[in-house]
Amino acid sequence: MPTPPSLPAGSDAAHALGEFIDASPSPFHACAEAAERLEAAGFRALDERAPWPTGRGRHYVVRGGSLVAWATGEQHRPDSGFRIVGAHTDSPNLRIKPQPDLASAGFAQLAVEVYGGALLNSWLDRDLGLSGRVLVRGADGPEARLLLVAEPIARVPQLAIHLDREVTAKGLLLNPQQHLRPVWAVGAAPAGGFRGYVADLLDVAADDVLAWDLMLHDLTPSAVVGADASLLSAPRLDNLCSSWAAVEALAAIAGPDRAAGTDLIPVVVLFDHEEIGSSSDRGADSAMLPTLLERIVHGLGGGRDELHRALAGSSCFSADNAHATHPSYPERHDPGHLIAVNAGPVLKVNSNVRYATDAASAAAFFAAVEQAGVPHQVYSHRNDMPCGSTIGPITATRLGIPTFDVGVAQLAMHSARELCGAEDPAHYTASMAAFLAPEA
Repeated sequence: MPTPPSLPAGSDAAHALGEFIDASPSPFHACAEAAERLEAAGFRALDERAPWPTGRGRHYVVRGGSLVAWATGEQHRPDSGFRIVGAHTDSPNLRIKPQPDLASAGFAQLAVEVYGGALLNSWLDRDLGLSGRVLVRGADGPEARLLLVAEPIARVPQLAIHLDREVTAKGLLLNPQQHLRPVWAVGAAPAGGFRGYVADLLDVAADDVLAWDLMLHDLTPSAVVGADASLLSAPRLDNLCSSWAAVEALAAIAGPDRAAGTDLIPVVVLFDHEEIGSSSDRGADSAMLPTLLERIVHGLGGGRDELHRALAGSSCFSADNAHATHPSYPERHDPGHLIAVNAGPVLKVNSNVRYATDAASAAAFFAAVEQAGVPHQVYSHRNDMPCGSTIGPITATRLGIPTFDVGVAQLAMHSARELCGAEDPAHYTASMAAFLAPEA
């Protein structure tokens, strides 16, 4: 039996998660941070365009804002099943439009588009930085560059209450086209406008800036908060909490100092574009994961039959955060399924398969938390409210494998600033590690 993996515990995990989140303001930066941690654990990057290596090893692939990592050893056969932990790297935010330069009432503003189901009011009156990737002209064709501006360059100011006396009584109504234009300069924009600003940051000519996937992010650092230091306040907990935990778990159970372990192949996949439906070249509804699983099997010497035998013995831990019961709105939750922070991972169940969990797949989760020695909870949505979804049902559909949905309990989901229990990231990571490397 392999020795227990070395995993961050208690508040150490919360601080480590906060550091990962602060370094990952965009999906592209999240993949870069994950890759750095995997490299430290002995994983090697592969180029999808290159011939696939044969034999065993620890590898990962990055495609834009998505990442897939896996580890194979001598115990793995071409028809060995996969243990997959899936999460996503994207979060709702404000993204820069292709022609962003605006001016009004003596201010330079930026045209932005709302990405995903953002809580719009949470983006008001925050100091905002800029991050993402930029495609620039290179000697051999377009080159992708990461861009991070970790200083306040933009802000969306709220209308003063003196000019909207009914806002407290009737609520705040924001038109995303009109009211979410960040201010980023007084008078004229910087020379060359936004494109010139980006070009200067990248030390290229403005004409060499071809296109961008750039977004704004809250600059307030993540922090352990509360009089008893029991909570983690951070942006993008949904779903960088899951991405971080998945990478930590894989590195712990498959690092260079680990024993041979189980005959199941551990895989972690961090998808982009979950918040907008997963339909892209690198989303959960793409061919990315099925293709890479097939190439893993081929690298072990197998073919189509071995692939399908492997899938028949596979399962997926779909990792995406869950709703904690809000203390000011308990009536918005099912009274029989109240969820607490710092009470362990939350198994999410929905009979209409908005979550992929069923009785059989739930058993794998229960085995994992029992092996890990962590508490757990079970969530079910109110019948009279629409339920969100995850990559779980999509992954189960694409691969035809048993899948269950689990997350850390949190408040303020889809806000620019979210809140979870400081103890839960450690519980979450331990449950993933146990799932990836189940005891015989």
